[in-house]
Amino acid sequence: MTNSRTAKPQSRPTVLDVFAGVGGLALGFEQAGFDVAAALEIDPVHAATHAFNFPRCRTLCADATRICGADVRSRVHTPINVVVGGAPCQGFSMIGKRALDDPRNQLVKHFLRLVVELEPAAFVLENVRGLTVGKHRRVLDELATEFEHAGYSVTLPWQVLNARDYGVPQDRQRLFLLGARNGKGLRYPLPELFCHPPTCRDALEDLPDAEDFDELTDSDAVHVQPANPDRLSAYAREMRCLSNDAWHYGYVREWDRNLMTASLRTAHTDISRRRFRDARPGTVEPISRFYKLAANGVSNTLRAGTDSARGAFTSPRPIHYAHDRCVTVREMARLHGFPDWFRFHVTKWHGARQIGNSVPPPLARAVAECVREALDFEPTSPPGSISLGSADLLRFGMTKAAAHWGVDVPISRRNRKSGARKRKQRDIEQALVGAGA
Repeated sequence: MTNSRTAKPQSRPTVLDVFAGVGGLALGFEQAGFDVAAALEIDPVHAATHAFNFPRCRTLCADATRICGADVRSRVHTPINVVVGGAPCQGFSMIGKRALDDPRNQLVKHFLRLVVELEPAAFVLENVRGLTVGKHRRVLDELATEFEHAGYSVTLPWQVLNARDYGVPQDRQRLFLLGARNGKGLRYPLPELFCHPPTCRDALEDLPDAEDFDELTDSDAVHVQPANPDRLSAYAREMRCLSNDAWHYGYVREWDRNLMTASLRTAHTDISRRRFRDARPGTVEPISRFYKLAANGVSNTLRAGTDSARGAFTSPRPIHYAHDRCVTVREMARLHGFPDWFRFHVTKWHGARQIGNSVPPPLARAVAECVREALDFEPTSPPGSISLGSADLLRFGMTKAAAHWGVDVPISRRNRKSGARKRKQRDIEQALVGAGA
């Protein structure tokens, strides 16, 4: 098997990404040799970011509960070989309320419906491990049975995979449910046998400190000096795409290697900085409840915070192991396995939420390679390179993003007011904490 960009191109199997977010699953499948033909994402801001990073993909800003397989076929004009997706999982999460009748839990059933309507050769469903325990286990059992009735051989028992076992410097456990038609057997990827798994230091040491650049007070991007490849970890070289192998079987993007993006600075108080500095690596700082990274360890699970409908609470970014500040969005991306060419929304709130909601691409790639094996095709790397989308797509607020897609802003007036009340209460609580410091 070769990863030569001079190899004769062949037809690449196609993927539909449902509940796509910015495309962590999509990137993993692309790197494994698939073409992401279409993506469904209801959030206009996320859809715009997805369109920037995947210019060859038909990004559809649409509600997966209101679109059918025939709609997808009419817009994509190509057969779909694999359907993948990670349904929003707050109702299943082991953090917070876990009610079986949470309406968000019905989204996995719409994933099932789209698979049945499109009849792909295989599917991959990703979710939080909370779906495997308690009452939610019944939902998972029911899904597996319905997929079997629809003609899919579901790989059982299902497995919870940890991203740290697949080359990601983050402790992140996620459930994967796999199935294939026509008796094709799908296996789960074996954990990578790393002699020295990537650490937080491997992921972040080569990145310049964002606080050294005044430009990053108001902008998320700045030009920096080229890095010395001889001083980079193997993981950093992979994230910087310094060789053809780092692109795997994906499309090479045209990008400015010396532009450090997603690095908008955060203003911390002196009190917060002192607490961050005094916190022991690998522990939770008691006031902020932020985890402090250990240089020789892996990150805790990067979470998304909440969207505007539930108060717009910021993602709890961990504390850097070497600097008395929270990590930047770019540093989060490194801890998640996103390469440096991959861009996020210019704001910290949207950018961090996009990462926290996504599947780490190296983990997605490991799963995709098993799907590729079951479908029995030899991958090739596409020749040449492609341009990324317009940078304007990364600057849209919700209203402009919705107008770009021609959809309504997906936040009700009642939810906006509720969010404002929650933010006001949060500000009061933080002020009281600061006064007592």
